[in-house]
Amino acid sequence: MIQLSPGDVIDNKELTDIFKCSPQGGMRRGKRTNTLVIVSNHVKSLYGDRWEGDVLHYIGMGMNGQQSFDYMQNKTLFHSQSNGVEVHLFEVFKEKEYTYQGQVQLIEEPYVKQEPDEGGQLRNVCVFPVGQVSNHGIKVEEGTLEELEEKARSKASKLSKNELYERAKASEGRPGYRESKTTHHQRNPYVIEYAKKWADGICQLCEQPAPFFSKDGSPYLETHHIEWLARGGKDTVENTVALCPNCHKKMHILDASVDVITLKEKVTGNV
Repeated sequence: MIQLSPGDVIDNKELTDIFKCSPQGGMRRGKRTNTLVIVSNHVKSLYGDRWEGDVLHYIGMGMNGQQSFDYMQNKTLFHSQSNGVEVHLFEVFKEKEYTYQGQVQLIEEPYVKQEPDEGGQLRNVCVFPVGQVSNHGIKVEEGTLEELEEKARSKASKLSKNELYERAKASEGRPGYRESKTTHHQRNPYVIEYAKKWADGICQLCEQPAPFFSKDGSPYLETHHIEWLARGGKDTVENTVALCPNCHKKMHILDASVDVITLKEKVTGNV
């Protein structure tokens, strides 16, 4: 029996010793313990696994090329409701720290979607919707989630405008979300950075240059969803603009219809 509680943080050696599994990879089969460890690494992955409330949409094995439900541990997880293998979830929020989320199971039918591989090429990936068996998963600190998103945006900002557009267009447009002390929306970093590069330092509402430069030397603009995520808006390039802080605050306070129309017309010319 696995002697761990949700929230326990262990290192890779402890994980390997407990589950008798490989020390590497995102899906690790422990045959001696009849378990499958799945690791959602938020430090290494720019974008991929996505929470929707209490359900994690976990992407299967295979860094490049088309993924298959018949491939290695994808097959194990796909048949986990009938093969007797226990599935245990860990998340990585800090390098070399594995936070135990508990035993999980398939909540919905696995499905296929398109997502870029490491080289930016679109391919089919296998997605496994899983949730806690005991429903005792931990809530992550808001600051931790914001720090991870900032790192993802920083990585995305190094891609070209065309690369960002192709990856952003692959997004299904529905933002992920998970519970911290409040509901935290998981925004697509490709969409964010594309909107900023498309704006090219100019606020898309007042059409004035960004008021200052960030520490990395880039013009400081903030991204805004024309139709708010909280109102069901999509996290897509068609719904995202870059604004100066003053106009961004204006949109959230007034949300004037004339400004909404202006921004929609700007985005229509972009995409």
